[in-house]
Amino acid sequence: MTSPVKGAQTMATPDTVSFGYEQVPAGAKTAMVGEVFSRVARKYDIMNDAMSGGMHRLWKDRFVRRVKPRAGEAILDMAGGTGDIAFRMEPSGANITVADINPDMLGVGMERAAARGIDSLVWSEQNAEKLTFPDRFFDAYTIAFGIRNVTDIPAALSEAHRVLRFGGRFFCLEFSTNQWPGFAEAYDAYSHHLVPKLGKLIAGDEESYRYLIESIRRFPPMPEFARMIGEAGFTAVKVEPILGGLVAIHSGWKA
Repeated sequence: MTSPVKGAQTMATPDTVSFGYEQVPAGAKTAMVGEVFSRVARKYDIMNDAMSGGMHRLWKDRFVRRVKPRAGEAILDMAGGTGDIAFRMEPSGANITVADINPDMLGVGMERAAARGIDSLVWSEQNAEKLTFPDRFFDAYTIAFGIRNVTDIPAALSEAHRVLRFGGRFFCLEFSTNQWPGFAEAYDAYSHHLVPKLGKLIAGDEESYRYLIESIRRFPPMPEFARMIGEAGFTAVKVEPILGGLVAIHSGWKA
């Protein structure tokens, strides 16, 4: 399947959602995204280094500093498959559940945890839109570079709000819309033309990385996503742009 080029997006209809620049049936997107992540699971973290020049590590460190995990509290790390965020929070002594819809990503994470001698994490296959956890079960909810791949983002935000206790914290790290003149155009050219080629070279999969880049472009701008978080019931919603909004940390509280 050949993906449309930027500027040639297919038109949305009431029964379709975006899959990169394409519009696909809403009921099909979850499976299509699942196929992408099953294909890239083994090379996912290597590709993150190649795509960001290793900067994703700094962004994740900054993200966890904002979360401030504490000993004994319950944290849900959604879309946490390979464990990158959970491994950073684990030394705090928090009780961390790593959830992901994709069993291949979870498998990679569990292998990495075993190699590091980490046995305190709980691993759970979950759909962010339909979590199986009880109401008011967690003290914090984190999701890093995952929410843009969710079919129904408002449903996922609503579920995040539901499973948090009163006073619970929501944190999301995600690519966004860069606002620095010149840099945005340069990154756009790099990401659209070089990242898929890196995917082919390193992971043997050009199409999956083309989708991942296109999905960034279709994600709501920072103010719009902040509004969506507020509409899900969160208060004191904040946005912290990084590198002019190339990535952003959104946060909110359950009052």
